[in-house]
Amino acid sequence: MTVQQDTGAVSHNAEGWHTINWQQAHAHVRRLQARIVKATQEGKWGKVKSLQHLLTRSFYAKAIAVKRVTENKGKKTPGVDGMVWQTPQEKWDAISDLNQRGYNPQPLRRIYIPKGQNTTKKRPLGIPTMKDRAMQALYLLALESVAETTGDTCSYGFRKERCCADAIGHCFNALNKPTSAVWVLEGDIRACFDSISHDWLLENVPMEKEILRKWLKAGYMESGKLYSTEAGTPQGGIASPVLANMVLDGLESLLQEKFPKRKGNYKTYNAPKVNLIRYADDFVITGRSKEFLEHDVKPVVEVFLEERGLELSPDKTLITHLDTGFDFLGQNIRKYNGKLLIKPSKKSVKQHLDQVRSIIKTNPSISAGKLIRKLNPVLRGWALYHRHVVSKDTFAHVQKEVILALLRWVRRRHKNKGALWRKQKYFTVNKGHDWVFFGEDHGKEITLFNPAYLPIKRHTKIRKDANPFDPAWEMYFEKRLETKMVNHLQGRKQLIRLWKAQNGVCPVCQERITTETGWNNHHIKPRALGGADTYENRVLLHPNCHRMIHNSNISVEKPRLDERR
Repeated sequence: MTVQQDTGAVSHNAEGWHTINWQQAHAHVRRLQARIVKATQEGKWGKVKSLQHLLTRSFYAKAIAVKRVTENKGKKTPGVDGMVWQTPQEKWDAISDLNQRGYNPQPLRRIYIPKGQNTTKKRPLGIPTMKDRAMQALYLLALESVAETTGDTCSYGFRKERCCADAIGHCFNALNKPTSAVWVLEGDIRACFDSISHDWLLENVPMEKEILRKWLKAGYMESGKLYSTEAGTPQGGIASPVLANMVLDGLESLLQEKFPKRKGNYKTYNAPKVNLIRYADDFVITGRSKEFLEHDVKPVVEVFLEERGLELSPDKTLITHLDTGFDFLGQNIRKYNGKLLIKPSKKSVKQHLDQVRSIIKTNPSISAGKLIRKLNPVLRGWALYHRHVVSKDTFAHVQKEVILALLRWVRRRHKNKGALWRKQKYFTVNKGHDWVFFGEDHGKEITLFNPAYLPIKRHTKIRKDANPFDPAWEMYFEKRLETKMVNHLQGRKQLIRLWKAQNGVCPVCQERITTETGWNNHHIKPRALGGADTYENRVLLHPNCHRMIHNSNISVEKPRLDERR
């Protein structure tokens, strides 16, 4: 008995952008990615290359690549050619334009953005054209599954289904025990993205070398002048974070080889206690002593980076004792009388409050309701990021400072009114809590988000070997997705109810709705035709599926849990 297997050459009946079968497209790409993962695990690099070739020439993979670059945050940002793909016809034409033969990427458009919250320091950003972004997204579909399979287990930045909270959780696991290391090397790589060796990338990254070489040597335009690029990957390219991760992968295994963990009595055995935790180009390494990190570990890291054209920044690379503490990813990690506590860093709190005060100060005349609409996403986003650590006192402090800033805003608006009048107009009692700032927007009363009342909820760290492209881990990631979405939608009960009622699936394309894909809240019966703004008349759709529904006048039914059982 023989079983016919899909070789990847799948035909399609699409005649336009809104007629593409996205469910079949995603299934086809995932099937090839799963085969790439299996071939990588078995070390069959010839098969990996063949499957990558098949994937990057697939119609469905090209369609998904175009879909990605026309739905992300930079979809309206043009490259040097000034073009963006906005209409369905432009997106459809772009699919057939993604050909490897005769492909030559255009130079990047160089712009500068503020470095963090510091408005004086600027970070260079290279903006590729829409076609070059789509080509990068296409090849990323074939490369990312390899990168996830071969990547360091201690790496958490710019990786699918991994986040900052996982890196902080790893720090806690490595440092919280009485026998854990108390010295930490804080690593800072000087101009990481701008300094990576092109020769190393071309020799070690498993993808079509000619395409990669063209990307790396494309150059950039600034003030009408063309500049060449001899090193580095451009910050702003879709593939750049994955390439940078692949450059830094291997440090974990090198440290384990040089400083192996051995079983023994910690009182008699002088264990190295080396642990690496990395988020993109930021990393920390634990060690048994300051001298050990300085003279044994640091030279190994420097040699590893030098082979890749990188080096540590002497000024920012520090060796710190846990009693002093260190900042990592916006958190302060420190031991207090032998107990490890992780809190929001003072720098993060200051930047957050500066942002909130700036919003309040630059909007002196808008209504209280509109001000709340501006503040709530900022307050909620920051609090949800820090809710997994020891943040209760910090949240209370932040809330106090926000209320003081709002009181100043109210006094400036009503200089001739008394304190009691101002309090009654702008502050109310809500669920037993006093001094709740409130206002009206579109006829509805809304209140300011209060981080002090957000419950602290510990984050469950991702398992180190988990691979989102490996079918063996599918059930594991489905369970994590539900927890992640419920936490992300904290306080938005109707969205949580809709998402759960749909089992987290878009009823149009049958693909998962996640924080990465985004969603639109669709009224099944349009409000213009008398449809109610209620739960029964709403359904969550992907943005592209939502546009397809309206463009093609397709009706959509509300999914029911019992229908899927």
